Amino acid sequence: MKATREPHANLDASALIDARIESLDDWRGDTLARMRKLIHDALPDVVETWKWMGTPVWEHNGIICTGESYKDKIKLTFAKGASLPDPGKLFNSSLDGNMRRALDIGEGVKVDATKFKALVKAAATLNATKKTAPRKPLAKKL
Repeated sequence: MKATREPHANLDASALIDARIESLDDWRGDTLARMRKLIHDALPDVVETWKWMGTPVWEHNGIICTGESYKDKIKLTFAKGASLPDPGKLFNSSLDGNMRRALDIGEGVKVDATKFKALVKAAATLNATKKTAPRKPLAKKL
C-alpha cells in the first residue's frame, strides 16, 4: 500500500486513515474500512493520501474519491463522478454538481461490492485518459 504525507503530518496517510477508522468505533468505522478494502481490491496500486485537514483520499493518476465521516453517514465523493457511468445507480448525493458525485452510506446500508469496484475502476480509467481541450486554430495573418 503506497502512502504520501502532507508536510505537517507525523504519520503517513495510511496510518492516519487507520487511526480515523479506529476512532469511529461504531458502524461508521466498519463501513469506511470495508469501502477502503473494496477500493484496494479494485485498484491494488491505489495511493492513499490525507488532505484538507483530515480527509482520507484515494488517488490513481488523480483523485478517485474521498472518504468523509459524519454523524449519520460515510460519504465517498468521487472527484469526477459526473463524468462516470453509474449503471448500478450507486451515486445518491451531490447529483446536481458539474464535476462531483457522492455516495452517502447510512447505518445498515451495504453497498454492492461488484458495482462499487466497477465505479472505482471507471474513475481510474477516466483519470488515465485525461483529455486536453481542443486547440483553437491559429488566426491567419493577412
